[in-house]
Amino acid sequence: MSNYAKVHFLGAAGTVTGSKFLIEAFDKNILVDCGMFQGLKELRQLNWARLPVDVKNIDVVLLTHGHLDHVGYLPKLIQQGYSGKIIGTAPTLAIAEIILKDSAKIHEEEAEKATKEHCSQHNPALPFYTVRDAEKTIKLFESANENEWIQFSDEISYRFQYNGHIIGATFIELDINKRRFVFSGDIGRNNDFLLNNPKKPEWADHLFIESTYGYKLHPQENIEDVLADIITKVIHEKGNLIIPSFAVERLQTLIYLLWKLYKKNKIPAIPIFIDSPMGNNVLEVFRNYPNWHKLPMEEYNAMCNHVTIIESYKETWETIDDPRSKIVIAGSGMVTGGRVLTYLQQLIDEPSTTVVLVGYQSEGTRGRQLQEGAHEIKFFGKYYPVRAQIKNIESLSAHADQSELIDWMSEIKNIPENVFLIHGEATACDAFRVKIKDAYKWDAKIPKLYDVVEIMI
Repeated sequence: MSNYAKVHFLGAAGTVTGSKFLIEAFDKNILVDCGMFQGLKELRQLNWARLPVDVKNIDVVLLTHGHLDHVGYLPKLIQQGYSGKIIGTAPTLAIAEIILKDSAKIHEEEAEKATKEHCSQHNPALPFYTVRDAEKTIKLFESANENEWIQFSDEISYRFQYNGHIIGATFIELDINKRRFVFSGDIGRNNDFLLNNPKKPEWADHLFIESTYGYKLHPQENIEDVLADIITKVIHEKGNLIIPSFAVERLQTLIYLLWKLYKKNKIPAIPIFIDSPMGNNVLEVFRNYPNWHKLPMEEYNAMCNHVTIIESYKETWETIDDPRSKIVIAGSGMVTGGRVLTYLQQLIDEPSTTVVLVGYQSEGTRGRQLQEGAHEIKFFGKYYPVRAQIKNIESLSAHADQSELIDWMSEIKNIPENVFLIHGEATACDAFRVKIKDAYKWDAKIPKLYDVVEIMI
């Protein structure tokens, strides 16, 4: 039996999306996360390629959290022959179920549209995966408790540790022959509005750490004042505020903040519309798992009652036609799809419209284009001039910034043999590598996609 472990970097290497890491050790194959690539076309096309490993030999899948770039490839894994357990915390699996069903529905709709428009090499066009594929995947889900060691084999055990970021999110400690592999997943922030502070690892022989914001610090700003100023200006200009939002965590945080502002008399009773079917489902996850967040249920109920939930596409158009100044929060967060496209298609060419970006915008997304000052944007095959005011509130990010990432490692008692920088674009990873060297004197490596590293165990 080999005294080496092999780590395959199957995603989130040199990019922030597509998280997948396969560990081979002691005749076991463990996949940590199974996400889709997003953003640039060349990345999205990777989703259609078979994984360069024998999927049938994977023994278990462990999930750090439920975001699409960490779970969205799971149905393809099943298509390629995987039939084992998919393990994560209960709220992570609840989020993953919502996201996979929503993603599958979108894939089916896109395939149907491609068939009608004869723009696919297949007739009919093939969806990336179907709702039925998603349902087959969900049947393999098995929940695990946070902070509880699970013995997987004689030499291997693992546990999930609370990590903030979104409800249910964890980092994973994987002990292989008494050597600890730590996979950070996505690390949340201290003093989050809804979530407790992330836990910190105390030992890591081999550390795999996200680097999304490894190159910068989030602004130190009073987010309530920033939002209140934007909303006051929108009302004064008789305009509309559109917030493209991630359905998980960001949407719930925004609802909470807006309710809080109203309660403190910092904003008037401006209509607030929530147009995100997936986001509405995530609100139920907060209701069902109160121990995973710090929002008292009476506050949760009050903030939900303060907004109007859009139930249908007909109501989307009624909201667009509503002449009042209003706030619309709609998916998706990177403006890659979802209901927000309909609002922007109709309103982005109006100077009285304000668009607020509230999260990370990957390369190749409309959100990144808007963030970088694009003068026009393409929706549904047609270009529209961008006359709206574009604002970016980085301090609402659910990802730790550089200083918070450095702090997250501060309780590691040993010097890791390996530090791998993952889940970050090249510039972010390189800046973070230098910062880690300055802070801890550790040498960090930046793996490339499909690299395979052998580690002595």
